[in-house]
Amino acid sequence: MQNYLGIEIGGTKLQILLGDDQGRILQRRKLAVDPAQGAEGIRRQIQQTLPELTAGITFHATGVGFGGPVDWRTGTIARSHQIAGWSGFDIAGWLRDLSGTPVRVDNDANTAALGEARHGAGVGCNPVFYVTLGSGVGGGLVVNGNLYHGASPGEAEIGHLRLDREGTILESRCSGWAVDARIRALKTIHPQSALSRLAGKHEGGEARHLPAALQQGDAEAKRIVREIAEDLAFGLSHVVHLFHPQVMILGGGLARVGEALRAAVERALLPHVMEVFRPVPRLTLAALGEDAVPVGALELAREGGRGCGS
Repeated sequence: MQNYLGIEIGGTKLQILLGDDQGRILQRRKLAVDPAQGAEGIRRQIQQTLPELTAGITFHATGVGFGGPVDWRTGTIARSHQIAGWSGFDIAGWLRDLSGTPVRVDNDANTAALGEARHGAGVGCNPVFYVTLGSGVGGGLVVNGNLYHGASPGEAEIGHLRLDREGTILESRCSGWAVDARIRALKTIHPQSALSRLAGKHEGGEARHLPAALQQGDAEAKRIVREIAEDLAFGLSHVVHLFHPQVMILGGGLARVGEALRAAVERALLPHVMEVFRPVPRLTLAALGEDAVPVGALELAREGGRGCGS
């Protein structure tokens, strides 16, 4: 059995783990990211963590899921929308020198899609479409067990799908930051709602209070979830018409709202799909949670570093 290194580089967290060729996690390190330290700070964290994590262990390849657009063929980062200092950085080459192994790099949504398709909610399904609802909104398509990239740069950017001719994009309605902003506005308009009280006076991460507010039957929380579901369903209807996935998976932090969000999206999706393509694909929540990206990175590594960085 061979071991592999999987790395998730995001705007708020860094995960580095060792796993085997069955996708099982053997060891893990999860570190908070300080945006003020920029990309150099994250690279220092990786340099400091790798020797301790891999001491006495041989691993054969490294996979990376990066939170932003990348050139997956060369392993070069196009940019990060959250952390300065990544643009144009050859992360595959840098990690190859650091680890002594082949390296493969992909966008984090693509990487999560691969993880869910092979080890999560998409097992046994083909094609598999994954959408992540986090600080941004991203997507990934897996066909016949492999990522579909298409022409370069090759990312299923559902978050930038337009909802109208004025340029409103899905990400501006369904991302974590967009929902946070909606809840902050709610605290001014309806300060007595359960959601407003739960969110309190602190700014940032307000969306995490949606599940508790829903449990209390809060009407404003229900309204916000319904609005998210309607916009997301409209975006996913295009995925259905173009790619006809067997399953569509909701992941990312906002997916922690759970069954209330999943069921609402499923209900809202049906009217947007032409009758001949009904019933709509199965819609499910991600099974791997925050492990989707690093497990997908292990799968990138297991493919032997073919493509970028090899």
